[in-house]
Amino acid sequence: MKLNKFNIDAFIEKGFKGNTACVIPLKKWISDFSLLKIAKKNAVPETAFYVIENNKINLRWFTPEIEMDLCGHATLATAHCLKKIFNYSNDNIKFQTISGELSVKFKNDKYHMILPKRVADFSNLPKTISKSLNIQPIEVYKSRDYILIYQSEKDIKNIVIDKKIFDKINLDPGGVVVTSKGDSVDFVSRYFTPQSSILEDPATGSSHCSLVPYWSKKLKKTKLISHQLSKRGGKFECINKVDKIIIIGKAKIQSKGIIEI
Repeated sequence: MKLNKFNIDAFIEKGFKGNTACVIPLKKWISDFSLLKIAKKNAVPETAFYVIENNKINLRWFTPEIEMDLCGHATLATAHCLKKIFNYSNDNIKFQTISGELSVKFKNDKYHMILPKRVADFSNLPKTISKSLNIQPIEVYKSRDYILIYQSEKDIKNIVIDKKIFDKINLDPGGVVVTSKGDSVDFVSRYFTPQSSILEDPATGSSHCSLVPYWSKKLKKTKLISHQLSKRGGKFECINKVDKIIIIGKAKIQSKGIIEI
């Protein structure tokens, strides 16, 4: 069986290369074992598979290790694939996912992605995570991910994870977000996943489901700009709504290919 494969960078901007997702259209679902095997071979943070059935777009996301419950950048990449490669006519693209229906609107060459809001609760930091960090946070919150609050953007840039210690904890399917108020934007962040072949995610849409409501309340703003301070970097335009968030970003096709299974 031959499958089309499209590598697409999401949340790009000048000076930001964004996060790469591999998008693979399927005529029908194949086994989960095969999906995971393909994702592992692709060796990118996320591989998105979609099947169009009865005019509905069914979407799933896989890291090289597990199936994810939500992935922002791979959803945006899939929308870009549909619009730019397959000339999808509707500018409002709706995906059926394990996290419910997700909507991505195409407007002015940008993608407006509606994601569920995940308000984080105040929490304690597990000792394993604390020991893996060279700089300790000033506050800790928890939703799907641990949200670690820091004093400054300088702290975020200087954080180093001891992977040997960090990998002793299992947060499947979550991770650890470190964040602070930004110097030139509203807030900055980085995202780390234990027991993963890719320790630091370049640009993480799903983490903003918790970051946006936190910083919106903290800064008393509903519209925010964030930067993810990975090596590749990512830019997010964010809007905080009552029961959802909107993330606005751009995407670019990196490469096209065929895989055979």
